Amino acid sequence: MKICIAKTNRQYTRLKGDVKLSPVKAIIFDFTGTLTDVKNYNLERSKMKLCKAIAETGFNVDDKCFLEVYTQAHEKYRVVRYQELVEVTNAVWIADALNNLGFKTNPEDVRIKTAVNVFFEDYLKSLTLRPYVKKLLNKVSMEHKLGLVSNFTYAPVIYAGIRKLGMNKFFNVVLVSEDAGWRKPSMKIFQEVLRRLEVKAAETVYVGDSPLEDIEGAEAAV
Repeated sequence: MKICIAKTNRQYTRLKGDVKLSPVKAIIFDFTGTLTDVKNYNLERSKMKLCKAIAETGFNVDDKCFLEVYTQAHEKYRVVRYQELVEVTNAVWIADALNNLGFKTNPEDVRIKTAVNVFFEDYLKSLTLRPYVKKLLNKVSMEHKLGLVSNFTYAPVIYAGIRKLGMNKFFNVVLVSEDAGWRKPSMKIFQEVLRRLEVKAAETVYVGDSPLEDIEGAEAAV
């Protein structure tokens, strides 16, 4: 797989394997930091909105108490996500936090899913396209299959972001870690997007901005 590393003001290409290159049939992109930026997002404000949504959906708990157990649960699953590269969605650690407070719930609880949607409202609004992205996608999509691979704990945000920014028409395959079950740099998520695009790694260019999650992961999938 050919690797392109996206930087803020410059781009360079790192090639792996033989100098002789196979014809490129597909280009796979990372999402945040490569095609899009997150501007003026305030995580603490989103947490307070989450607290309010949790209370309004019927869980009688004060903000300070909930945020304390929420942070503990988040860190617990962060270890799984970053060490085992298994993706865990927000509803799992929210349910874990609430159960630790004595409630009986689970990640499929509609009340929790409602609260997760509220939590991500501001994040979705903060997504902006990087310069020339649509022009680039329009050009390369004429002759190549396009894929998108994103590490994100709640896949609907990525799908909504792609629609909001008018990019959905360009991609043949969109794969989010929540749906895949694996996070970059696990080679499994890269292998899955190649399978769905029906191309080989040698026929593919990958474009990303993270040396660890994007570059090492894509190289491992060769």
